[in-house]
Amino acid sequence: MAFSLRAGLVALMMAGTALPALAETLNWARASDVQTLDPHAYNEGITHTFNHQIYEPLVARSDIGELTPVLAVSWENLKDQPSIWEFKLRDGVTFHDGTAFEADDVVFSIERAMTDTSNVRSLLSSIDRVEAVDPLTVRIHTQGVNPLLVNSMINIFMMNREWSQANNATKPQDFKAGGESFAATHENGTGAYKLVIRVPDSRTELAAYDGYWGKGEFPLDIDRIVYTPIQSPATRVAALLSGEVNFLQDVPAQDISRLEQAPGLKVVRGPENRTIFFGLNVGAEKLEFGQAKGNPFADKRVRHAMNMSIDREAIKRVVMRGESIPLGTIAPPFINGYTEEIGKVPAVDLDAAKALMAEAGYGDGFTVTLHCTNDAFINEEAICQAVVGMLGRIGIDVKLDVQPGGVQFPAIANGKTDFYIMGWGVSTFDSQYLFDNLVHSRSNGRGAWSSVNYVNPEIDAKIESLAAEPDIEKRNATIAEIWNAVQEETFYLPIHNQMLARASAEKLGITANLGNQIFVKNVTVAK
Repeated sequence: MAFSLRAGLVALMMAGTALPALAETLNWARASDVQTLDPHAYNEGITHTFNHQIYEPLVARSDIGELTPVLAVSWENLKDQPSIWEFKLRDGVTFHDGTAFEADDVVFSIERAMTDTSNVRSLLSSIDRVEAVDPLTVRIHTQGVNPLLVNSMINIFMMNREWSQANNATKPQDFKAGGESFAATHENGTGAYKLVIRVPDSRTELAAYDGYWGKGEFPLDIDRIVYTPIQSPATRVAALLSGEVNFLQDVPAQDISRLEQAPGLKVVRGPENRTIFFGLNVGAEKLEFGQAKGNPFADKRVRHAMNMSIDREAIKRVVMRGESIPLGTIAPPFINGYTEEIGKVPAVDLDAAKALMAEAGYGDGFTVTLHCTNDAFINEEAICQAVVGMLGRIGIDVKLDVQPGGVQFPAIANGKTDFYIMGWGVSTFDSQYLFDNLVHSRSNGRGAWSSVNYVNPEIDAKIESLAAEPDIEKRNATIAEIWNAVQEETFYLPIHNQMLARASAEKLGITANLGNQIFVKNVTVAK
């Protein structure tokens, strides 16, 4: 990662940042570190959540998923020109270096996020060009009519053109290739907090930005943020109980009850707009990480056999302690396109699964490596261990490779896997975002995380049509057709919709959020 991000200490003492004498500090712990400060380099939830404190998008989503204004105060799809979206920008906003935020910065940021090293460009695939009408008005021209464009803007952060040009950061860090970038370790956002110090994989500190436009609109009770990645669930919980940290964003399922009863602490719980599932590389000629005749995953019968051998209710009961919603699809129940039919959990049928394995020529099984993370989702290592045992019942010998997301995700993004765990939140609340990233082949700026290597030109064309279909009923019908194909092909093995629990010191006012986001500017502190 950039600026020796993996090599050791990066101390970035930002000029003009002074901590208040009576600072209220949020000591925030999660299982893994922020992977980069470049806001367009890595499309991943933990990284986005942290960067939301420093950078801001035009619009965001509330705790219950409603669109809310941020750097844009209003937006509309022009009725007389339906291929144009117009955004009116907030006046009086400045970047952390004091430079005024204007329409030209929006043009620059969106164009930057559309370049080939951007990991968020699939969100913007329908955009033709961006136009600054005046300093506080931006028009986004789409290729055809995209009535849902605004839904794709919530994780598109705004950067300053001059700062980026001055620091050779006009293109996003090439995170997948291990590239370096000034923007990966420095920042100049408009957010409520600015960078003080960054010690990768150890600690990142932010301090309140004195010039923040939202003073008087948000509580801003927190003056300082100390973010600490703590991989071990037991160590994370112990840090909260001891007072070393006062906010634990992702509580291990097995510790929820204990923390609810701990004096001085509180737990808030709720559903998350995220599914957990396994991916199978169906496009390779042979397994790269296993031993088998050819590629067993290329045979749909093997995939169906695996799907019906996984006991999702057992995972919910034993691994998740009841804190999950078993699903038969990778679509979260909250998004447009989800139906109870596709969400129906397949029945466990080991006899039928073994028959399918034999019919496909793998009656004696095969060996494969499962690449699993241990710091990205709730109890994912235990989920992987459970699935290893379940697949063993139908003759599949699964070797478990467990490593942090910082190791596994770049490998997965680059297709260096046959079998892997993944979680996906749908920030747009629409199936297109999921299709663009996980189903479409790696072409035309889509398929960034489609390591299943499923290639179907007909499905690709249907996915691409969603970005410019003005007829909502017709669009929804196409979404249903795509889901029917995804369900039948079974290149993903869905497990469940993840539930969230976050624990904090009792005096902190922290709410549940459907997207598992936190906007620290909204946190209140009881005096």
